[in-house]
Amino acid sequence: MTDAATTASSADSHLHEDGSIERLTIDTIRTLSMDAVQKANSGHPGTPMALAPVGHTLWSRYLRFDPAHADWPNRDRFVLSVGHASMLLYALLHLAGIEEIDADGNKTGNPAISLDDIKQFRQLSSRTPGHPEYRHTTGVETTTGPLGAGCGNSVGMAIAERWLAAHFNREGFPVFDHDVYVVCGDGDMMEGVASEAASTAGHLKLSNLCWIYDSNHISIEGGTDLAFDEDVGKRFEAYGWNVLHVDDANDVGALCKALDTFKATQDKPTFIVVHSVIGYGSPKAGSEKAHGEPLGDEAIRATKKAYGWPEDAQFLVPDGVREAFQGAIEARSKPLRDEWVAMVDRYRQAHPELAAELDAMLKDELPEGWDADLPVYEADAKGVASRESGGKALNAIAAKVPWLVGGSADLAPSTKTLIKDGGSFQAGSYGDRNMHFGVREHGMGAIVDGMALSHLRSYGATFLVFADYMRAPIRLAAIMEIGAIFVFTHDSIGVGEDGPTHQPIEHLATLRAIPGLDTIRPGDANEVSEAWRCAMTNSSRPTVLVLSRQPLPTLDRGKYAPASGVEKGGYVLADCDGTPDVILIATGSELALVTEAYEKLCADGVKARVVSMPSWYRYEMQDAAYKESVLPGHVTARLAVEQAGSIGWDRYVGLAGRTITMSTFGASAPISKLQDKYGFTVDNVVKVARELLETK
Repeated sequence: MTDAATTASSADSHLHEDGSIERLTIDTIRTLSMDAVQKANSGHPGTPMALAPVGHTLWSRYLRFDPAHADWPNRDRFVLSVGHASMLLYALLHLAGIEEIDADGNKTGNPAISLDDIKQFRQLSSRTPGHPEYRHTTGVETTTGPLGAGCGNSVGMAIAERWLAAHFNREGFPVFDHDVYVVCGDGDMMEGVASEAASTAGHLKLSNLCWIYDSNHISIEGGTDLAFDEDVGKRFEAYGWNVLHVDDANDVGALCKALDTFKATQDKPTFIVVHSVIGYGSPKAGSEKAHGEPLGDEAIRATKKAYGWPEDAQFLVPDGVREAFQGAIEARSKPLRDEWVAMVDRYRQAHPELAAELDAMLKDELPEGWDADLPVYEADAKGVASRESGGKALNAIAAKVPWLVGGSADLAPSTKTLIKDGGSFQAGSYGDRNMHFGVREHGMGAIVDGMALSHLRSYGATFLVFADYMRAPIRLAAIMEIGAIFVFTHDSIGVGEDGPTHQPIEHLATLRAIPGLDTIRPGDANEVSEAWRCAMTNSSRPTVLVLSRQPLPTLDRGKYAPASGVEKGGYVLADCDGTPDVILIATGSELALVTEAYEKLCADGVKARVVSMPSWYRYEMQDAAYKESVLPGHVTARLAVEQAGSIGWDRYVGLAGRTITMSTFGASAPISKLQDKYGFTVDNVVKVARELLETK
């Protein structure tokens, strides 16, 4: 055991209660955390024990958060990026008396976290899951657990506050002026996403952002010096942050001084390095044994004795603790919220148009007529790349929805995701709408999520092959049920000469595998407009738009079914009289290909049908009758064509069906050569369709 651990685990007088309500509350947080983890026989007790003074001080003296109105738009945000230390947050939410808000935004009259909820830590259907979950537990601002993700989200939240302030605030009306606080740890600092996000925040000079770094030098395997020995503070100085140090997490005075410095800093984000002892006060203090496992009954008794706590008491909340903690928060925050509500009432009179925008945005609604100018395209054999038509749809929406804000990972000229005349979001121009994320895909995804959590309709764009770098934030967006939009272009071997490193193959399958994620691959310009309509109309579901680099023919919608069928995910695009003999299914750039093959089959007397299947997710949401009308069960001759892997298509083609898909990586060559090589030609589609008919 280290000298620090020996000191921390001893029963010296400084461990005992000093009689103050503050210390009593801090030790309540510690003991609740120990008891909950022990009862669950699972969890991480050491960090909540170490950071209890930090959490208590921040919440009781600084955090602007009204327990009776946890959804107050101008509240400060608290992000526990070290999501494994969830009991710290649950104890704070419980003692603060946060009132529960249901999925419809209504108060239930119940506490967000009751003592019984804490006793059910990590149990099925409890409000205290192993890692904090947004929407699941009132007061949790974002779902954390994958380390670094909360750090990235916080940068998005800070960006959102800056944009909201620039857009809505007027002289005498500071509608938005809140701060974002983060508790992070060594694991966050090791993950690349936190570094990407921190670099972005420093560049943007987000002075409303404060990360509190718990430097305890312990990871699951042991001391962090096994893999990590850099000077993190110097790294953040290089990022352009204001770096402060607190030598002892128990030194409330030093912490307050650091937080006061943050509040006074106006030109950069703040990084507070707090040195703590994990499992503070326990026999396992300063050891990895206090990190990812229960302390054990004997160690808990010894720790409580060291605190001067009743050794046999479990889940004890002493009299006066809740009242004092909640009272301290309310005394500061309730008047601030009351003043804010009164100010917004005056704002409605002084700035009615902005107030109407504010109301719609906070309700996750869209302005009337927001989609009136979505482009509609005439038939065109040459067509347009879906990235091009996507850019036009984006701009048509952006002209009507001011809070549509986003950008790309240094690829806007290629992804066509620049909002025209939208300016560049930079320090000093926080009201502009084009984000420049740099080559930071993982960070971009996490930041886009944080922006969406603040009611912006946020988007991020890059090439589809780089979705690999941001799968984690896309997955988290689906878990959180937020309306983030991810635009991926250069979607197939149609990328051509750039070769297999840039030609996505397996990516559609991996995205479609994420529950709750709407992955849409539109087949022509009119389907692109409809895909953007779908993305915008649901703020509680993330959307992936998969778009092409190469031109796609614009189909004749007078001859074929309207593109509005995209809303159902899959629809009959072209049909025959009576029951079809063969069904051709396609998405994206292959839709025009199978439509041409359909025409050739029909000319030869084959009864064929074309099904456009841009969104498997939406199609699976339809009822059985509709799905039977599109893909009749008795028609087994089915052929799916897609320039991607075959995984998943068996659901729609069945055992008797076939696919023309990719079973290898691509190659570097002109697109026409690649289509010939891999069978994406009209003649090959017709050939395989006929083979299916011969084997019926």
